[in-house]
Amino acid sequence: MTGNKQHLTTPSGKPRARSYGIGFDGKPGPCNAITDVPGVLVGYSTLISGDGPLVVGTGPVRTGVTAILPRPRADLATPVFAGVFSQNGNGELTGSHMIEETGAFNFPVTITNTHSCGVSRDGTLRWMQRALPEALDSAWGLPVAAETYDGFLNDINGHHLTFDHVAEALDGATSGPIDEGSVGGGTGMITFGFKAGSGTASRIVPWQDQTLTVGAFVQSNFGKRQNFTIRGLRAGPDLAEPAIREGTPRAEKGSIIAVIATDAPFLPHQMKRLARRVPLGVAMTGGFGYHSSGDIFLAFTTANPGAALAPAGRIANAAFIPDADIDPFFDAVIQSVEEAILNALVANDDMIGRDGNFVPALPKTWLKETFGLKEKVG
Repeated sequence: MTGNKQHLTTPSGKPRARSYGIGFDGKPGPCNAITDVPGVLVGYSTLISGDGPLVVGTGPVRTGVTAILPRPRADLATPVFAGVFSQNGNGELTGSHMIEETGAFNFPVTITNTHSCGVSRDGTLRWMQRALPEALDSAWGLPVAAETYDGFLNDINGHHLTFDHVAEALDGATSGPIDEGSVGGGTGMITFGFKAGSGTASRIVPWQDQTLTVGAFVQSNFGKRQNFTIRGLRAGPDLAEPAIREGTPRAEKGSIIAVIATDAPFLPHQMKRLARRVPLGVAMTGGFGYHSSGDIFLAFTTANPGAALAPAGRIANAAFIPDADIDPFFDAVIQSVEEAILNALVANDDMIGRDGNFVPALPKTWLKETFGLKEKVG
């Protein structure tokens, strides 16, 4: 088990998976977060209010928005090479057609609930007009916005997310350690019948004389309890309780969005190859891409900024790691996605939402007993 405090707890003091003695493959970055990739920032706006019966437009509210900035604010107009992969398309990621066409995108990425995806997209454009107006002076923007469904806990049809909340997440985006669990777009999300939401992890990948980083961020909202797996241990059958309690019957509407960032120099087709490996990390936890699940994955690299914004009329050059050397980066994607999902589950508490619907947290006592942790975990 690592002794790095940032690997063990979130900035707000929530435990992370490693704090329970769960071992993982690969070497994490300093914060074990997507923000270990230089220049990548993450911010949240979290909305929690009200209790009791659902009153559409009033609450209860259990939602939010997450913002991921692929470059520092002053450089957000500079595209990043990227690739998208949809394992199961029951979901939305705006801007994906442009990424498929050009292998790049610019502006921040936002993740929220299904019925607020348009607000987060449009809010990003409004924020860009304020924060970097020259980026829109003579061009149009197609921001990337993604979603998962939080209607079991949240008044999703009340449309509580506003442009101001999107701006709050974007203005507050920071490097370094970031919170996980029921924060930002992950506030109302559920995974394997346990409270989940936002999670992150990273891996260091040596290549030649360089030390490169792969980071993952997930909004985790998928899976059936019976399939839940932790590091090869089929945990689901032992964890029939505590169970979800339904004041209002729960429809199966799970999804997962994952964003992969790296500073490794890769071309767009290679970024798509990295995105295609995300489902393997999801499967390590017991996610099988069932019918109603929107499993959509984005990967981008901060390398080659000059090539991504190459002017017309001259040959552009881009450095890239050859495909023959890509396997360790596949490992890093799979490892960081697996750990990010488990972090989203561990850094959490029970939550009661609309109509008294109850979602339990992954039992901490069971984690300590199962993985043999001796010392006290908060």
